[in-house]
Formats: sequence, C-alpha cells, structure tokens
Amino acid sequence: MPSISRVIAAGETNVGKKRSHNEDGFDVVQGSGLYVVADGMGGHASGEVASQLALTTLRQFFEATDKDPEATWPYRMDKSIGYEENRLITGIKLANLRIHQAAQDDPRYRGMGTTIVAAVMIREGLLIGHVGDSRTYRLRGDKLELLTEDHSLLNDYIKMRRLSEDEIANFPHKNVIVRALGMKQSVKVDTRLDVPQDGDMYILCSDGLAGPATDEEIHEVALSEKDPATLCSKLIAKANDKGGPDNITVVAVRVEMS
Repeated sequence: MPSISRVIAAGETNVGKKRSHNEDGFDVVQGSGLYVVADGMGGHASGEVASQLALTTLRQFFEATDKDPEATWPYRMDKSIGYEENRLITGIKLANLRIHQAAQDDPRYRGMGTTIVAAVMIREGLLIGHVGDSRTYRLRGDKLELLTEDHSLLNDYIKMRRLSEDEIANFPHKNVIVRALGMKQSVKVDTRLDVPQDGDMYILCSDGLAGPATDEEIHEVALSEKDPATLCSKLIAKANDKGGPDNITVVAVRVEMS
C-alpha cells in the first residue's frame, strides 16, 4: 500500500476588486495537517470577526487535542464514526457555538456568520468537513472534481428541479446560503473522506473564486501549475480577471505518495 510521503500546502487571500475590506480568512497548520478556508458575512467587519473566530477556534482545538488526546471535548463523541471525523466535526461545532455566542453578547456582531471548509490529513486520507458554500476541488491527473456540495439556495433549487444553464446563470439569490457557522446554536457538518493518489492537488476556496470563475476556468489554471503557492496566486488572478466581485481565498494542498 502506498503511503503519503510529503504534503505541500499554501494559502492566499485577496480583497478582490469590489469590496473595501476582506472578510475571508485561511489557515495552514502543517503540524496538525489542517487546512481551512472561511468566508465571513455580516458586514461592518463582523464577517471578519466570524471567520477569524472560526479559524482560531479550530486551530486551538486541533493543537490541544494533538498534545492531549484525552482532553475533555465540548461535545459527546458519535460512536458511529471514527475518532478523527469526530474531532473535525467537534472543532467546527465549537467554532459555530463561539461565533453564535459572540453575536448574542455584542450588538455589533448580531447576525454575523461564516462558511467553513476544513480538510485534515489523516492516515486513511484527506478528511473534509464543511458548512456553507466554500468548496473543495481535487485535481487528479487531468480531471477536476468538486468534492463538496454547496449549502446554498441555488443548489437546493437545482436539486429540487432541473434548472437550465440560463436559469442558473440568472438566479437572483446566488449568494444566499442555507447553512453557516453562527446562524444557530448548533450546526450540521457534512464530511467526506478522500483517499489521495500521487500528485493529487486539493483546492479549498471561498465563493469569491468559485463564483466568478467557472469550474472549467479553475480546471485550466490548475492544470498549468503544480506549485501550491503559485497556483493560489494564479487562481486569485483569474477571479480578479473575471471582475473580482468578492473576497477571494484559496488553499492548495499537493500530496506526494511513496
């Protein structure tokens, strides 16, 4: 059985061309094998507070449980799933609770929230957890595949009834998400385990990339670059070339097997 010999990761965030400040954030925690993108919302800088609170909470939870696997968790473990999946879900749920509490405690932060997509490299592969419409793609060979499903009003409509490409392009509420951290006291986290192959490139991104740039355009850029840091910069440049209507954040993770 081949095993993971090296993981190279990088991240970059950009305000885009239309926004005055950046409410996105990312984290690359190589010691924990943790990679995260968060896209805050709420305006008046509270979106930035939400995304940074999510990133900080998840990093601290992973670092604490790395050091002490017996540390007390804020939620009971789900015995139907494994330790690592429990850990990722618990970290994201804890971030949700802290954002929700901060919004209740301070009127300035009322209504703030954030999407999150987090991936952690474990022995079995790359474990992905997400809430909202931030995404994970995988480039394997010359094929790009979307590994997450948007928690958005548009995606709900697409699942309920077949929409034409024109209807999708002109959908009036594309930015409405139906699940995010901070909306409620509890949150459902979707997870997926992906077993990597040599040379796989994983791309975590906010909708500032996946909105203006099509999957075909993301695919074309990803095929042209194997260095994660350069790939992040090129994808951000592509989103800005397409108008840069939102903050843009990308984390790229390349896996080498032996």
